Amino acid sequence: MVSSGVDRLLKNLPSKIYGLKAGLLVHPASVSKKLIHTKDLLFKNKSIKISAIFGPQHGIFGNTQDNMIEWEGFVDKSTGIPVYSLYGKTRKPTKEMLKDTEILIIDLQDVGSRYYTFIWTMALCMEACEEAGIPLVVLDRVNPIGGHLTEGPVLKPEFKSFVGLHPLPVRHGMTIGELALYFKDKFYPKLDLTVIPLKGWRRNQWFDQTGLPWVMLSPNMPTLDTATVYPGMCLFEGTIISEGRGTTRPFEIFGAPFIEPEKLVRRLKDFKLKGVIFRPLYFTPTFNKYSGELCGGAQIHVIDREKFKPFKTAIAILLAIHELYPEVNLWRQPPYEYEFEKLPFDILAGSDRLRMDIEKGTPLKEIEDCWNEELLAFENVRSRYLLYV
Repeated sequence: MVSSGVDRLLKNLPSKIYGLKAGLLVHPASVSKKLIHTKDLLFKNKSIKISAIFGPQHGIFGNTQDNMIEWEGFVDKSTGIPVYSLYGKTRKPTKEMLKDTEILIIDLQDVGSRYYTFIWTMALCMEACEEAGIPLVVLDRVNPIGGHLTEGPVLKPEFKSFVGLHPLPVRHGMTIGELALYFKDKFYPKLDLTVIPLKGWRRNQWFDQTGLPWVMLSPNMPTLDTATVYPGMCLFEGTIISEGRGTTRPFEIFGAPFIEPEKLVRRLKDFKLKGVIFRPLYFTPTFNKYSGELCGGAQIHVIDREKFKPFKTAIAILLAIHELYPEVNLWRQPPYEYEFEKLPFDILAGSDRLRMDIEKGTPLKEIEDCWNEELLAFENVRSRYLLYV
């Protein structure tokens, strides 16, 4: 069985942590292999004094359902420790929040996609700790969709936002600890960083091959199947197409009231995408886009996850919808994740090129070739920070 950073920390506590007042950044999936939450484990450890708890998007309990739903700080009933929100107007810890913190410990399960905001909350914590001279410890966790597969364009700096602060491809194939090493080297060089690595994890392992328990990272990330399609289907948050929020299969289901399911699926078959089958369906979301309205669309059934390319699949779907319904403006308008000027699709894609290629009907292979060039260049950078084989 794989051991996560939190399990390894408790077995061999680094001397630099002893006796310090520690801040703790956690969420619902911050648990040990026995499903005990990290805050409870560390609160009971007499060698550490937890002075503050920080929570990312969706809160430390994962109770806020959607994007741009902010939550306020409070006092944790079980420990009496103040809890600070890092999702809202404040996304970087302030000096006041850190006043009683001598070291910050981060234990976040990531999903393996650039848009997922937990890694950017980590990055902003790294920035705050570097400025305040506070050491930071990252408890590493597996990349649930594997550390051997990468895909998608690399973020352009002019399109940075809270769904992408630093250059990364959409599917980055890195653990949160490896990302921390990359961020420190490139952007926060004066930070005192320690990564507690995983034990027993291989890069080609998916989450269900680790023996670790799956806990929902957020309300719309219920299963590994969701995480598998997410690197592509999160793009639909930047469109008027429902990404399946308000259904029991978010991101696996997509559609809109104007779409004819059979017609769309017939067109998608022409792309000959590997590892996936589309099933036409109708659905009625209970919240979010088209709440209470009948939508036509499809469900993505991944039949070979090693061959399946989620980002390419999402672009194929958008090309098909644009071709079949050219009169429809697919692009959602701002604001989105605290970006009020650029189109949500563009900040998710990392540039405006992808949107313009879709609008022009550029062939899928030609679009993919462009991001593969960027991906190849990033692979050389990425290789310096990989901790596992």
